[in-house]
Amino acid sequence: MAKQIIEKAPTEFNFSTKNINKIHNFLEENSQYNELMRYFTKYQDVDKKGRYLYWDEFRWRVEKDDNPQMAWWATKMMRLFKLKQIEIYDKEEHHFNFCIPDSLQAKLYKIYNFSRQGIVPTNSLKQNFLISSLIMEEAISSSQLEGASVTRRIAKDMLSRERKPRSEDEQMILNNYLLMKELKIVKNEELTIDMILSFHKIATLNSSENGVIPGQFREDNDIFISSGRDGEVVHQPPCYTQIPERLAKICIFANEQHDGEHGSVFIDPVVKAIILHFMIGYEHPFSDGNGRTARAIFYWYMLKNGFDYFEYISISKFLKEAPKKYGMSYLYSEIDDNDLTYFIYYQVEVILRAVNELLSYLQAKSREFEEIAMLLSGSKIGEKLNFVQKDIVKKALKTPGRIFTAKEISVDYDVSANSARKYLNELAKYKILINSKSGKTIVYIAHSDIKVVLLDS
Repeated sequence: MAKQIIEKAPTEFNFSTKNINKIHNFLEENSQYNELMRYFTKYQDVDKKGRYLYWDEFRWRVEKDDNPQMAWWATKMMRLFKLKQIEIYDKEEHHFNFCIPDSLQAKLYKIYNFSRQGIVPTNSLKQNFLISSLIMEEAISSSQLEGASVTRRIAKDMLSRERKPRSEDEQMILNNYLLMKELKIVKNEELTIDMILSFHKIATLNSSENGVIPGQFREDNDIFISSGRDGEVVHQPPCYTQIPERLAKICIFANEQHDGEHGSVFIDPVVKAIILHFMIGYEHPFSDGNGRTARAIFYWYMLKNGFDYFEYISISKFLKEAPKKYGMSYLYSEIDDNDLTYFIYYQVEVILRAVNELLSYLQAKSREFEEIAMLLSGSKIGEKLNFVQKDIVKKALKTPGRIFTAKEISVDYDVSANSARKYLNELAKYKILINSKSGKTIVYIAHSDIKVVLLDS
């Protein structure tokens, strides 16, 4: 959606901290102080449902007989009282601002509450329910968000079997998967330009999309964000010659302590991760792969700050479901005096949806495991199987004739190839699986009637 499609806020009421005197004079000349006081009692920084709305939506939710412009001014003024300014670039350049209304603080509290209570209740659950399948989920969704047209079944099969990509779309998925694994390795390091370039190189390896050169900044200004409807330019990134200098300042911002101590500004770590996500998208330092790099830095910062369960959360899945809202959250922030609150709200809501999906996944997996545990409890074999083997039995029960390989089990359960082969051979010994050969590879086929095998054991 282009800027011209969005109904802009009235210019006389659209203000920043820099032109507050202009607004003061406007109200004084129009004798509207008393009238404004009435609006302050009715309109706050968010609406009655806790939404941080921009003018194009706000104006339709003003109470009957109230002046939408005055209501908007009162709302903007209430936001100004809470706005926190962050200086990333030179002081001469526009500042970025954000605020944390109560409704946003409540959402952030939920994210922290999940972390404190522990979404993953035990180590065995973490190692065996989540494993790498959820890392695959983010890799696939992030690629699909960027336009990759590969089904989830094919993508997961490629990653599980470590098959070589057959197309650029599959290559993008593999790259994102490797990138997510890289984030775990470097999560305790400081952000540097070299690290950003490394993330981009992994994300775009063997890609020719838009003439991208993996691990290199763009070398021209022929990149812009346009409206899908009419091609209008909605964002022109800064000049390519400024990219190294500007990203160096983003790195300084990322590595600075914002804990509120010793006179420093306090920025909530989740909010700061989201701001870093925004800034990489705003700079658009690469000819392609900016979104993947921005989301990688978001994940890196979350993992760095102890949100370990984010390794298993896919935000790209929900961004992919509503790409227009994703783009609009960028656009609102830019056109409303660099107010990042719009983008922060949207991303926090996406995070909460992703967390809830993770909880649902865990609950479903727990129920499935309890069912297979009950079935195995009446079998002597059940006592001899470890957690991974029981989960393989569960999958075999659901899909008779399914083929397993040691490589697939090694990747899925994050175990060595030797351990995976041992687990499968033991299941074959118990006749739950049937081993066979496919070329030079030994495969293990799920028995057609595993329940009978278990009952006879």
